[in-house]
Amino acid sequence: MPQTKRRQVSGKTMSDVSLIVQYSVGSPPLILHRRSALTNWQLIEEMAKLFRAVIMGPPGSGKGTISERIAHSFGLKHLSSGDFVRENIAAKTEAGVQAKTYIKKGLLVPDHVMTRLLLPRLVEMTKYSWLLDGFPRTLAQAEALNSACDLDVAINLNIPLETLKERLRHRWIHPPSGRVYNMCFNPPRVQGIDDITGEPLIQQEDDRPEALVARLRHYKDVAKPVIDFYKAKGILYTFSDTETDRIWPNISTLLSTKIPAIQTDARCASTH
Repeated sequence: MPQTKRRQVSGKTMSDVSLIVQYSVGSPPLILHRRSALTNWQLIEEMAKLFRAVIMGPPGSGKGTISERIAHSFGLKHLSSGDFVRENIAAKTEAGVQAKTYIKKGLLVPDHVMTRLLLPRLVEMTKYSWLLDGFPRTLAQAEALNSACDLDVAINLNIPLETLKERLRHRWIHPPSGRVYNMCFNPPRVQGIDDITGEPLIQQEDDRPEALVARLRHYKDVAKPVIDFYKAKGILYTFSDTETDRIWPNISTLLSTKIPAIQTDARCASTH
């Protein structure tokens, strides 16, 4: 590589970016074998354009809606942990089979299974900017993610309890796909029926009022160490309001200042 001064590239030093390249896809000679037209410097510049973020929030906070808007507006890959779980279950992978046993019992998928499901997929995403939705949920998952990649931003949605209770009271889902409907502001075309498949929608037991308060209290207890973890790293941004449409402009403004300027390539990559 030509001799160059050590300099800051999109918030990362040259050595930081080099480490990401080496960790993500193996040794530099392996990368150059695949992409022989690129110099080491070009590879580093390419990696420096990438942006990685997570979005956190309790059930009913609007993570899915916000994630879709971010992906559309900024050309990021929207990675849903729920989608990864369903794909692995359908493919009957070892981790998928393990996850299914917990889900059938109504239990949360434990940390070691979730990391086995998620981290290999993230390592495959070395050429893309992405937003991860639904992971990490615990401090152990956050630490595992931190060992695999450097995040630029952690978005935390802080929604009042009464708003969450009202949203979840009207929430219905299509379990096979994970599609979520709200009878007040995002209803299906036919009540009780999924728009895409025509299959019936259900309301989860833990979305019912009698179970909801305990569920939200559990989320708060588990999420606090994760929030503190990202706050200590200086990448946590919390947004509070009762309506997604009022939160969105603030998130959009933040990301406009954080995401690398070269976004045309990212949008193109997100379509392939």
